[in-house]
Amino acid sequence: MLAGDAEGLRPAFVASPASTAEASALLRVAAEHELAVLVRGGGSRLGWGVPPSRCDLMIDMAGMSAVVEHASGDLVARVQAGARMGDVATELARAGQEIALDVPAEATIGGVIGSGLAGPRRLRYGTPRDLLIGITIVRADGTVAKSGGKVVKNVAGYDLGKLFAGSAGTLGLISEAIFRLHPLPAARAYVTAEYVAVSVACDAVAAAANSTLVASAVELSRAEPGGPITVGVLIEGSAEGVAARSARLSDLLGTGSVQAEPPDWWPGAPAAGTGETLVQVSFWVSALGRVLDALNDAAALAGVSPLTAGSAGAGVLHIRIGASAEAGAAAGFVAALRALLAEERGAVTALAAPASVREALAERGGMYPALPALALMRSVKGQFDPGHRLAPGRFPDGV
Repeated sequence: MLAGDAEGLRPAFVASPASTAEASALLRVAAEHELAVLVRGGGSRLGWGVPPSRCDLMIDMAGMSAVVEHASGDLVARVQAGARMGDVATELARAGQEIALDVPAEATIGGVIGSGLAGPRRLRYGTPRDLLIGITIVRADGTVAKSGGKVVKNVAGYDLGKLFAGSAGTLGLISEAIFRLHPLPAARAYVTAEYVAVSVACDAVAAAANSTLVASAVELSRAEPGGPITVGVLIEGSAEGVAARSARLSDLLGTGSVQAEPPDWWPGAPAAGTGETLVQVSFWVSALGRVLDALNDAAALAGVSPLTAGSAGAGVLHIRIGASAEAGAAAGFVAALRALLAEERGAVTALAAPASVREALAERGGMYPALPALALMRSVKGQFDPGHRLAPGRFPDGV
């Protein structure tokens, strides 16, 4: 993907503001000329979801990459949206602090918020919306709005941080964000165990997630349907505390091994390779066993052999279907999984897929699951972007 390209759409204009004021001016001009706008951060998740139907102006956030303020005593940082997570992590680490999100170093602050991206430690620390305490955004007409943090000014009663988390650029441009920080752990240990029986693996996940040993992450990996399941647990804290807690956790898992570095399969943030289809399943943790059974059944029905990994302890799994799978088979897997999990209220979302799979999915329910809040989403979109010019068509029904 070239800078400025978005799934085959080549904008007429590309601009890179250096401040909130410049971003505001850009969006005012775009509104005057009825330009469709797409905001670009690191670009790694620009191809996720449904591509926008049009893009006249691409706003590249690379010019807004500063850590504006780091109040280490208050465990708070104010960062511009174009700042890359790796650069922010380096600066915060000087004070022994971090934004506790396991995301790629090249991802930007705004991109992480807009995608709702979170990795294994979501179990303990949550997702971007949980760590956000303030946000500055620019609306489609160029109006600047702030909420939370050191500025107590909400917009029409909205919690902008939670509203913009996962919004994929459809509501406005994220300019700055204020995050709650956490101390960097002095030590880490990864406790892993492999199980053949699904029920035993699920018991291990539940035991680790609910233990007083305070796991930062409880992950699961399965290389193929019906194969053995590996459960991994991350313990963080002081060196002495981690050693004691990981030893107890190893006993709790029955056959757990302990190591200081993450195992090779440790998933990190979800990602899709070229031509792959990436599917996310969200569910009640108590339904994990039934979800794993449904994954097996859907794979058998569709004739695919996906890789499953994710934050089982937090009720989120990610399934990768290889690029060699036929489009109809990949789409059939998604449709079958939705049908099998309907009674479990599991949400099945195709996060990323090649064009051929998206086309096949369009006839089988689309990329997104049924959205009970679609009417509300449509209403919010109308409030923030009445002209439907920001990432138009990203979400169902033109939202």
